[in-house]
Amino acid sequence: MDNYIVGRNAVKEALKANRSIQRILVNEDKANSGLADIIGLAKSKRIDVRLVPVKQLNRYELDIPHQGVIAFVNAVEFKELGEVLQETTHDVPLLILTDGVEDPHNMGAIIRTAECVGATAVLIPKRHNAPINATVAKTSAGAVEQIPLVQIGNVTQTIKQLQKQGFWVLGAHMEGNATLYEADMTVPLVLVIGNEGKGISRVVKEACDFLVTIPMYGQLNSLNASVAAAVLMYEVVRQRTPKG
Repeated sequence: MDNYIVGRNAVKEALKANRSIQRILVNEDKANSGLADIIGLAKSKRIDVRLVPVKQLNRYELDIPHQGVIAFVNAVEFKELGEVLQETTHDVPLLILTDGVEDPHNMGAIIRTAECVGATAVLIPKRHNAPINATVAKTSAGAVEQIPLVQIGNVTQTIKQLQKQGFWVLGAHMEGNATLYEADMTVPLVLVIGNEGKGISRVVKEACDFLVTIPMYGQLNSLNASVAAAVLMYEVVRQRTPKG
């Protein structure tokens, strides 16, 4: 599947057809004229629209003129959360939820690790996350085709829904009152991975059942998002692996 849809008519038709679109870049100089209808249609579908200078659009290597608009589409097909939970064979599911992971290399690495540890699915909010494009697919080493990816809308609503179904929601945060080694990860779990710089957003942090820290012994006080995710996921594996 192409990573981009470009041009006014192509983007408009993709919107009308309910194509899975991550975000749309629009030339800020044409937002109130020729592209206003596209912006309105996209926002009615709760798709992230960003107004940018035309020079930013010109950076993309495209075969045809962009006409002031580029839509980012998914490189893979997303699954439905209910369908994934119904079909899983995992006695104790593990869901990975990305909250503002915007770097495609981090996203790909997180998906790769999630597949390696046997996670049930990766939940990716529609807004403020890296689009699942060719870079993500390549960095994941093919994991995007092996593990279910679920696109979700409102993150806190999804968390509440999962909590009602018996999941506990764990977030990694510097303000956590326990280390990851002290948390019980043997229960049905949603593991929240935050933004590369800001961490977990405030509303998501408040929705978590508990927050944990990863101990730091050097001069730096944070890890790369995908590295932190890997540490957390393998602690889940360690706790769930039978002893002896």
